[in-house]
Amino acid sequence: MAEFDYKPELAKVPHEPGVYRYFDASGEVIYVGKAKDLKNRVSSYFAKSNQHDRKTLRLVSQIRKIEFTIVHTEFDALLLENQLIKRFQPRYNILLRDDKTYPFICVTNERFPSVITTRRIDRKMGTFYGPYAQLRPMYTLLEMFSQLFTLRTCNLNLTPENIEAKKFKVCLEYHIGNCKGPCEGLVSEADYLKDIDQIHSILKGNVAPAQQYFKERMLESANQLAFEQAQQYKEKLNVLQNFQSKSTVVNPKISDADVYTIASDESAAYINFMKVVNGTITQTNTVEVKKKLDETDVDLLTMLIVEFRTQYGSEAKEIITNIPLEADLKAEITVPQIGDKKKLLDMSMKNVLYFRRERAERAAAEATGNASKKDRVLIRLKQDLQLKTLPNRIECFDNSNIQGTNPVSAMVCFIDGKPSPKNYRHFSIKTVVGPNDFASMHEVVSRRYIRVLDEQSGLPDLIVIDGGKGQLSAACEALKELNLYGQVPIIGIAKRLEEIYFPEDSLPLYIDKKSESLKLIQRIRDEAHRFAITYHRDKRSRNSLISELENIEGIGKKTAAKLLKYFKGVKKIREAPIDDIVTVVGADKAQKVKQYFETIDQV
Repeated sequence: MAEFDYKPELAKVPHEPGVYRYFDASGEVIYVGKAKDLKNRVSSYFAKSNQHDRKTLRLVSQIRKIEFTIVHTEFDALLLENQLIKRFQPRYNILLRDDKTYPFICVTNERFPSVITTRRIDRKMGTFYGPYAQLRPMYTLLEMFSQLFTLRTCNLNLTPENIEAKKFKVCLEYHIGNCKGPCEGLVSEADYLKDIDQIHSILKGNVAPAQQYFKERMLESANQLAFEQAQQYKEKLNVLQNFQSKSTVVNPKISDADVYTIASDESAAYINFMKVVNGTITQTNTVEVKKKLDETDVDLLTMLIVEFRTQYGSEAKEIITNIPLEADLKAEITVPQIGDKKKLLDMSMKNVLYFRRERAERAAAEATGNASKKDRVLIRLKQDLQLKTLPNRIECFDNSNIQGTNPVSAMVCFIDGKPSPKNYRHFSIKTVVGPNDFASMHEVVSRRYIRVLDEQSGLPDLIVIDGGKGQLSAACEALKELNLYGQVPIIGIAKRLEEIYFPEDSLPLYIDKKSESLKLIQRIRDEAHRFAITYHRDKRSRNSLISELENIEGIGKKTAAKLLKYFKGVKKIREAPIDDIVTVVGADKAQKVKQYFETIDQV
């Protein structure tokens, strides 16, 4: 193959900022690069005095053609380089994922807009938010919107002419209260758009306008003596406050910022991204980038910053990083050394280092491939949480107090990574009045391990608390009172971003969403939630039955509970012979019970 005569090509390259492309003999683009000065940068590849690494020498040996594009600024060069790498996927460039692989939330651009999810980006379709590298935060938002607002889910063309001509009829969603019936003109477009405005604010990371909106509606309804409607607005306000409490709040003074950290080795770089809006982390993502040439951390991080800011539509005026950057990224670059921004940077760095370690350990585990799936998951969990022993026995606690009534808690037990139903326990809250998650958690953890110590039945290898820092702190206080703190590892898992909290550590850990260990923790947490909800429903049902029996004159709560325990239901009490009832509560009360049901049957 003839040697490439690069000198005529170099003579054409100007001293301007821009993007250059290298082609091989087949005409394929094999490398795309950017430069402040195209002439100096391209010439450096062919200079005999430069000591290139083996990969770069191979690249240079395959170049047969050079093209370049002059741009106005270095930032324009960054954007163009990003687009060309995605388009040509050159073999010597790091590969950038196309943003269409992740889902977005779209608020449609139509009369009476809908809120939908999509992977297809068409800006004419509406306003897009995302992408969401993890699905749980996206579905948490959608679920909250369904609780707060009554939006249409149909695809009808709701033009004024169609509505006026009465072309449409309200569907089931209207009758069950999930839609206000815009198809029949039952809600004005102005009122409907008020809800849409709140959704836009929340999706931008600003919950305050929606909170103020519902607070004003609640007070307005109360002043008009519409107390039932005021209560509905209060419940919506509580949903928003609950959502905000589960967010990872950094510091309200750090309004909008993007946080990036990078750690690398010889073959790959690992980059963590956190999007901070109004002092709250709204998006997180960590990626691995395989090196193709001897790219520096500065070059790799600069390229990924452009990629992430494009993907997530970020226009933050501040970028916080762990290494200095010289590129013009249309934002202020900060490398903090102290204060809240340094804590935020440490959180990002903690996650990127964990991600790198997790990748290395996964590769080692795949190389051996000898362990069974059960052992592999528990070993993975031990490594992720830095436990001293294998977590063969895991106990998880969850509270349930729907609408503030009948507060209960539940504990589920997993042995060797599998549920052990015979070791499940449920608790009726005894010492706490009202829905207080922290106090309830303290009570049930205390009761559980007081009994374990009394019976000497053995402590678990890991305790999981369903909740964030507050619930975890309450559980830790209970363990301290029993002198068990430090003897048993304990963690909390918060629902919104699946953060893992450790005692006395304000920085959460974000385990890889595809990790088997996180899936095991989620499965245990979901099982505890299911068990708690089931017990809560049973208790509500039982209390309603006891309440019915208390309608009988002379029958109190204790007598009602005794009857239900013996007969297992009101229907069986109604059908039971009086002699059977006498054996449980005596002749006088048995006669009153029979007379009560006979009277009801005659009505």
